[in-house]
Amino acid sequence: MKIIVPMAGRGSRLRPHTLTTPKPLVKIAGKPIVHRLVEDLASMSDEVLEEIAFVIGDFGDTVVKELLEIAESLGTKGTIYYQEEPLGTAHAILCAADSMEGNIIVAFADTLFKADFSIDKFEDGIIYTQKVEDPSAFGVVKLNSEGVITDFVEKPEEFVSDQAIIGIYYFKEGERLRDELQYLVDQNIMNDGEYQLTGALENLKAKGARLKPGTVEEWLDCGNKDAIVNTNQRYLTYIQEQELVHDSAQLDNVVLVSPVYVGKNVKISNAVVGPYVSVGDNTIIENSVVQNSIVQEDSDIRRVNIENSVVGNHVVYRGRAKDLSIGDFTSVKE
Repeated sequence: MKIIVPMAGRGSRLRPHTLTTPKPLVKIAGKPIVHRLVEDLASMSDEVLEEIAFVIGDFGDTVVKELLEIAESLGTKGTIYYQEEPLGTAHAILCAADSMEGNIIVAFADTLFKADFSIDKFEDGIIYTQKVEDPSAFGVVKLNSEGVITDFVEKPEEFVSDQAIIGIYYFKEGERLRDELQYLVDQNIMNDGEYQLTGALENLKAKGARLKPGTVEEWLDCGNKDAIVNTNQRYLTYIQEQELVHDSAQLDNVVLVSPVYVGKNVKISNAVVGPYVSVGDNTIIENSVVQNSIVQEDSDIRRVNIENSVVGNHVVYRGRAKDLSIGDFTSVKE
């Protein structure tokens, strides 16, 4: 089994945090989004994970090193590919053509999920979906009476299906997908100026591939500040049985309202923290109340009362607020 993770986009909807950190490396409950994604995907298959192929933009050597360490932490090889131009989903996946052999999972690194199932490796392909209330904002799949996908419809104006495609796919033969992606590029078949994965899926289906839907229990968006705060809340709920306070954390006159994640060398004093709060490594919190928020690494916040907020890395914050989003290396004093 191989996992291919297209993640070249910076994530403009999550600015200012993605001005300094690619969105897939923003941390949820102490781990980057992409780390939690591939960790969950690896647990869905009983096959050996041979490789994780990351398709990135010009993110720099530090990001490359972090991604390779994520693969190593899962006991597998990491490979880095580059997408130099934003030419669509099909083009992004095709950048990892050399890794597209045998059973593969393709997962776009801007979403997390909760599921309790294993991959059926005998299916030609599985397109993972989630039932949504408003399908007009998503790509959806139509099914026949046997539960096989018959059509892919992008943002339908009239109701055709409520099963939205979440950006996670399984293919029994990666080579077949690779060939169809290459065909789109060779024939310059574009939609709105981009090569779209759905074009390759339609071709696979037309050539006899049985593509079936796989459903997830919960689909967690990481697209903007409110969404990522909600995803942090849900993830902390999933993992609250684990030990989430690091041994090196220093707590003095602190009330922790579970679930809370507290990283390495964190110092918290005279504070109420939680529920649903993640505090990154080396951060200081004093004389504060922090609820339903993410405070990233190496930050120093004092005398604040915040909720539904994201505080970036290396932030110095003094004052009061109820709902905010502060990017890296910011200083705010009231």
